[in-house]
Amino acid sequence: MFHWLEKNPFFFSVGVFVVIAFAGLIEILPNFAEASRPVVGLKPYSVLELAGKNIYMKDQCIACHSQLIRPFKAETDRYGQYSLSGEYAYDRPFLWGSKRTGPDLHRIGNYRTTDWHENHMWEPTSVVPGSIMPAYKHMFTNIADIETAYAEAVTVKNVFATPYGDEIKGTRAAWEAHKPAVLAEAAKIAADMKNKDVKDAVAAGNIPEVVALIAYLNRLK
Repeated sequence: MFHWLEKNPFFFSVGVFVVIAFAGLIEILPNFAEASRPVVGLKPYSVLELAGKNIYMKDQCIACHSQLIRPFKAETDRYGQYSLSGEYAYDRPFLWGSKRTGPDLHRIGNYRTTDWHENHMWEPTSVVPGSIMPAYKHMFTNIADIETAYAEAVTVKNVFATPYGDEIKGTRAAWEAHKPAVLAEAAKIAADMKNKDVKDAVAAGNIPEVVALIAYLNRLK
């Protein structure tokens, strides 16, 4: 058989390609599977953070900001540790982005505060002189859709086996029982903000979009 292959260069080439490709898959695929597992300590998004992620997508933040730090010195010097596959284990969809009009945001939770985000969303040039980012003042009055975010948590738990606790269930009673925890998380963020209307809204049981968005941005570390 091998003599026959040696006399037929085309089939010999195909055979070599198949062997190398198979060996490559055996070597590479296990590493891919390992790299895609959640990094140590990674937790699923909270319901408030999921709501913030939805606002991030709704207002097209991804059009100007990426969430993928490449393993180049110029990037790690500016943004921090390069991104790892396992850090995106609970992202659906991924928000890597393909354009940077503004900076990458994957590590923004390490160097920006709630107070900074509040000022930035209200008037970007107040903290970044010359910024071309528009103001997002509507987020301070628009109320975040927390219930839909809770339904999303239930969905990814049931469909993708995302490790949420037993409190995340697809019933009205479960949502009502979980809502105080979401409000408590929002209250911690509002406590670090200056806007009185935002504080009053959270105290009344309503969560402005800016609070949910800040919860999401603070999570990016």
